[in-house]
Amino acid sequence: MSFSFFKPSRPKTPQEVVRAIKDSLNALDTKTVVDVKALEKASEEVEKNFVTLKYMLQGDGEVEPNMEQVSQLVIEICKEDVLTLMVHELLNLGWAARKDLVHCWSILLKHKVESTHCCVEYIENHLELLDFLVVSYDSKDIALNCGQMLRECIKFPTLAKNCSNVAWSFRYILDSACFELFFKFVELPNFDVASDAFSTFKDLLSKHDTIVAEYLTAHYSEFFDLYDKLLTSPNYVTRRQSVKLLSEFLFEPPNSSIMKRFILEVHYLKVMMTLLKDSSKTIQIYAFHIFKVFVANPNKPQEVKMILARNHEKLVELLIDLSVGKGSEDEQFEEEKEMIIKEIVRLSRVPNLLNG
Repeated sequence: MSFSFFKPSRPKTPQEVVRAIKDSLNALDTKTVVDVKALEKASEEVEKNFVTLKYMLQGDGEVEPNMEQVSQLVIEICKEDVLTLMVHELLNLGWAARKDLVHCWSILLKHKVESTHCCVEYIENHLELLDFLVVSYDSKDIALNCGQMLRECIKFPTLAKNCSNVAWSFRYILDSACFELFFKFVELPNFDVASDAFSTFKDLLSKHDTIVAEYLTAHYSEFFDLYDKLLTSPNYVTRRQSVKLLSEFLFEPPNSSIMKRFILEVHYLKVMMTLLKDSSKTIQIYAFHIFKVFVANPNKPQEVKMILARNHEKLVELLIDLSVGKGSEDEQFEEEKEMIIKEIVRLSRVPNLLNG
């Protein structure tokens, strides 16, 4: 049952609905703050039109949506550049209108007209909309709305398998200058916004692993120079989220070459050793899952061997105290830990490593 104040008073054609949305959004843009009543009226019209759009896209709980009408809505919205207006007028919308817009955005992107995701195709031809959604994390009032919309966009490479420009919009975000802004956004002082930004950041690094692997291969140094700051952040939440995410995406099969390169770097071995001493047990566990690969690597660089050998006493002490304590999971963890401890002890007995 819907409790919305606004209900469509009579059936409207898709063309009428889209025209009404476009006109009301344009009115928001042209009315000045001085003309308060006109601005309020424009806001009410936008809210009413979004409610109508929502009902046409999803039905009202009793009547299913007419899919022919939905397809016509999608076509008209793209033809009239309404998606662009929706994005650029977000800041001028009221809370309820923003909520409905985000809900409609998800449905619009998912809907196919014949074999084409028209709204996804529209965004691929207007990539500046993705830039706008990313930089809007700096606008607290619309940050969470833009984050939801952005994550909907990120989903779509898998739905466009047959397109020659598969994953274009997704890859665009990774390759754009805006991507680097996420390293700032995940540490914003507003917890809700920072958490939402990290959710989007995680999706970007995990939703489409083959594309991510290509990106990381091409931008390895730049990416990990920035990621290093998250792993060493004074903010507990940032450290926990970043080491957890790293422990996940490094182990994805397409990232095997990235992993092999990462575990050759002495700097990141030292970072993981530092995280093994973190006051948070959760961070210690995530760090261990990366640290163990440095130790188990059969092709460890000499400098890695030397660091492990010279710090063997402290490392063994830390690892002995480390436990997940969860039944069968704990058994596997203990087996891995024992193997890692044995290798560290073995290295400590290799001539020249302690004093080399």
